[in-house]
Amino acid sequence: MHVHILGICGTFMGGLALLARAMGHKVTGSDTNVYPPMSTQLEQQGIELIQGFDPSQLGKEGDNQPDLVVIGNAMSRGNPCVEAVLNRGMKYTSGPQFLSEHILQDRWVLAVSGTHGKTSTASMLAWVLEYCGYEPGFLIGGVPQNFGVSARLGNSAFFVVEADEYDSAFFDKRSKFVHYHPRTLVINNLEFDHADIFADLAAIQRQFNHVIRTVPGEGKVIWPRDVKAVQQVIDMGCWSEQEVYSTQAAIVKDEAEPSAWQSRIVADDGHEFEVLFKGESQGIVNWALIGQHNIENAIMAIAAARHVGVAPNHAIEALAQFSPPKRRLELLDTVNGIAVYDDFAHHPTAIATTLQGLRAKVGFGKNASGKIIVVLEPRSNTMKSGVHKDTLANSMALADVGYLYQADNIGWDISASMANAPIPVTVYHNIEDIITTVANTAQQGDTVVIMSNGGFNGIHQKLIKALA
Repeated sequence: MHVHILGICGTFMGGLALLARAMGHKVTGSDTNVYPPMSTQLEQQGIELIQGFDPSQLGKEGDNQPDLVVIGNAMSRGNPCVEAVLNRGMKYTSGPQFLSEHILQDRWVLAVSGTHGKTSTASMLAWVLEYCGYEPGFLIGGVPQNFGVSARLGNSAFFVVEADEYDSAFFDKRSKFVHYHPRTLVINNLEFDHADIFADLAAIQRQFNHVIRTVPGEGKVIWPRDVKAVQQVIDMGCWSEQEVYSTQAAIVKDEAEPSAWQSRIVADDGHEFEVLFKGESQGIVNWALIGQHNIENAIMAIAAARHVGVAPNHAIEALAQFSPPKRRLELLDTVNGIAVYDDFAHHPTAIATTLQGLRAKVGFGKNASGKIIVVLEPRSNTMKSGVHKDTLANSMALADVGYLYQADNIGWDISASMANAPIPVTVYHNIEDIITTVANTAQQGDTVVIMSNGGFNGIHQKLIKALA
């Protein structure tokens, strides 16, 4: 059939377009921001892209209309194409519902959820399954470097999906993951986020309870035992098998729960760590990633893979060859001895955990190889609304200096919130000024980490050019 996607250039909808095209459907789509790399990836697959939302893209009534319109969750009433779809009585659906009805039927769905680490953990899990010969399908909100694409159908019953709690569409306010009906559900962690659609943490927990209700009794829920917010969700009801990861540092074999995973850091920066299950060592991961958060992501991926039959020692082998998704503490370049990283961090907890791993790598005090310089754009809807304004400063404590960008659409005074920051922080209203300052002050051995969940006005390559 002919499927037309409104809002096609988002990571989820773009991935969905690739899957629909692989199924043999004719796929077209439109968006307001049709630009690389997603536009290039889609056009290479023979998908026609249209700039903007003129209703003419939907054909004429009764003539050349799409068989189905998939409406992205960024679309709202008043959008010209949305209004045309409704007025004409055209058949439409949400992205998550299309995925459920056309792709996930009769598949063993492994869903990775949580506030942080979904993209990384889903990428790890897909790679472990691939390495071990399972040839999974997947849809991930980023580009796993081991695959080079954000989605594929796969050649087996297994399908890995990044399970987002964001709402499905303007006409379906349930979280996306409620549609997926996973047999294996990972809950990485849980904090308040998405303040634009959730009133409080309890509202998010309710959605997580809803997805747990869809996991079969013979399915499995894997979750962190020491995270209170997740424990509260489990207490609301869980009818499936459970495995837990204990984040407690102490490893006491006699007290290990029958279903508990644990880890023990071997290298301070986390690039080497031991995996334990039921108190028994499963092996040591030695890989390219750093940070406690990535260790926790890896344990979740190993546990989920074990549920479909992958022995932990084989998963550990796979992770040694894992390359993190783009924009997850990705080293862009080293210029004149200055390392420049790109990181997707969009929440104070994510910022803090990323810097924790980076600090362990760079070193402390006089033993440090250089300064850690944070360049941060508070860009997510939650950040822009000011929900995290009282915790943002402390999240940067392990850096040496911070440069923050105050965009015009941020409704709170960043400078006031940084008044008592534990490190020197300067707030800029102009990105060029940030580039000039960093280029003039960074020295050989320093590390610059650019943090934003958006394009940050192309600052990455501009800064690299300035440093050179």
